[in-house]
Amino acid sequence: MKRNIVFGFLVVFILVALSVLPRFVVGEEKVTMPFGGKENVKFAEKMWKSMEDYQMWMIQSDMAPGKSPHGAFVRLYYNVVNLDGKPYHVIIKDNFMPNKQLAAVTVMLQREAGYDPDNNNWFWVKYDADGTVSKNDKGMALAGRVAKGMDMGCIACHKKADDDDYVFVNDSKM
Repeated sequence: MKRNIVFGFLVVFILVALSVLPRFVVGEEKVTMPFGGKENVKFAEKMWKSMEDYQMWMIQSDMAPGKSPHGAFVRLYYNVVNLDGKPYHVIIKDNFMPNKQLAAVTVMLQREAGYDPDNNNWFWVKYDADGTVSKNDKGMALAGRVAKGMDMGCIACHKKADDDDYVFVNDSKM
């Protein structure tokens, strides 16, 4: 009988531990993961829909030679898009392969004040040519504060832009 009570207690303890553990892991992920989470992907998917027909936007560049990681050729677009009733500045870069086939679309969208004040509130996302959110080699979605705090990636590179605006197209050395 004593053995059954101990066994029962052990089973209950394990079940409670297993039901609580995922909450801690998910909660920790929200705090530590600056990009790739469900909220970032959901926002990026809404973004893609709001940018429908962006190739027709009035403010766009000609195709120009590109640099890694954006492709052999690039084309830039600028506009203001509405998401959830809020206007956002957005810069889109089409990334082309050497044969001028579209390989990816990279986007910077300036979010509301407080989103990421350390990095001018920019939201970063890389889409495959078909509009799905790209993933890195570890399977993380490239949406949100991509590579925040790392030596390489969107934020680390764009931090080098003149005037601390994270935008190279208006730099004097371009």
